[in-house]
Amino acid sequence: MAELSIGEVYRAQMVLKDVARHPKIIGPTDFSDNCRIYLKPENLQHTGSFKLRGAYYKISQLSPEEKSRGVIACSAGNHAQGVALGATHNGIKSLICLPAGAPISKIEATKRLGAEVCLVPGVYDDAYRKALELRDEHGYTFVHPFDDPLVIAGQGTIGLEILEEMPDVEAIVVPVGGGGLVSGVAFAVKTLRPDIKVYGVQAAGAPSMEHSLRDGKIERLEKVATIADGIAVKEPGVNTFDLCQKYVDEIVTVNDDEIAAAILALIEKQKLVAEGAGAAAVAAAMYGKLPLKGMKVVCLVSGGNIDVNMLNRIINRGLAKKGRLCQLELELQDKPGTLSAVLKIVADAGGNILAVNHERVGAPTEINSCLLHLELETLNDAHIQSIRTALADAGFKLLS
Repeated sequence: MAELSIGEVYRAQMVLKDVARHPKIIGPTDFSDNCRIYLKPENLQHTGSFKLRGAYYKISQLSPEEKSRGVIACSAGNHAQGVALGATHNGIKSLICLPAGAPISKIEATKRLGAEVCLVPGVYDDAYRKALELRDEHGYTFVHPFDDPLVIAGQGTIGLEILEEMPDVEAIVVPVGGGGLVSGVAFAVKTLRPDIKVYGVQAAGAPSMEHSLRDGKIERLEKVATIADGIAVKEPGVNTFDLCQKYVDEIVTVNDDEIAAAILALIEKQKLVAEGAGAAAVAAAMYGKLPLKGMKVVCLVSGGNIDVNMLNRIINRGLAKKGRLCQLELELQDKPGTLSAVLKIVADAGGNILAVNHERVGAPTEINSCLLHLELETLNDAHIQSIRTALADAGFKLLS
């Protein structure tokens, strides 16, 4: 890669001035008692993700000959929409390779924006290989989702906006997949303000950049598994790895339960819908994964294109993580009045019963016993423990 310059990031800012939205920082929030968390809500961007910035800027800089051949890209879904919009605005044909398991909402949105879609079995990396095959076969111009200097420069405009709006920011936390976003933001911020900390966050089920930086060389994961499909990348880019080594202070991971809890917090407290990748930075700050004590922190909410079919499951997972949803299993004597006695104890303790399953066919230890499964709405982990204690004190046998 030709060395990235801050001038390139400023040029990208000029090109994107009337193309991209420039969402204002939100906050302070009450997501942490440890630091002051603010949000840069790129989930409110056109196409629902920051990816528009890099994709549009890259396409705008193509030569007439490159444009005439049409563009091809691979994506987990968000880059696809950025490329589709950028290509359509510039009168260019676009073909996007998406993993077959990408959220339906992202697939349909990409089509609506004017792109042709090729669904590829597997994950992002499989879509990447297919896109390169089609590029070589048909002569398309390839628009890389993260490992391209112009794409990185486009993403870096977010760093400029944060500095312009909040010059006293002390740390910026950024989700990381292939590394294009964190590379661009970190390069722009550290070039202008090297005193500001820039941290990256990956899903624990897809820690390719975290492992690579830890070991000092690019590493490829055998598999990735996370609800944060937007950052489920097996291998970081060559250029993004280099930029992260130079400009990113630390990369940490968050698990899917923490991501789900952050999605829930964003919905409940800020009325913001974030996808898994979009909530990763907030999750890291919420759960104390970074040295942010007493600092003024901006967390980048990178996207909001969550599959609505997954949203209910993720919300329930977030509720469980926060101790607001729990499941109990008890072994009861199968005689009249036992079930009502259990339900009364739960009600008296303030638990809201969502579901009851009374099972006589199972694996109880006694022939005249049965299993009771309860799903409860609770306040927190302490509330769950008080209900469990009340049931145990009344002589009921809890199995889980």
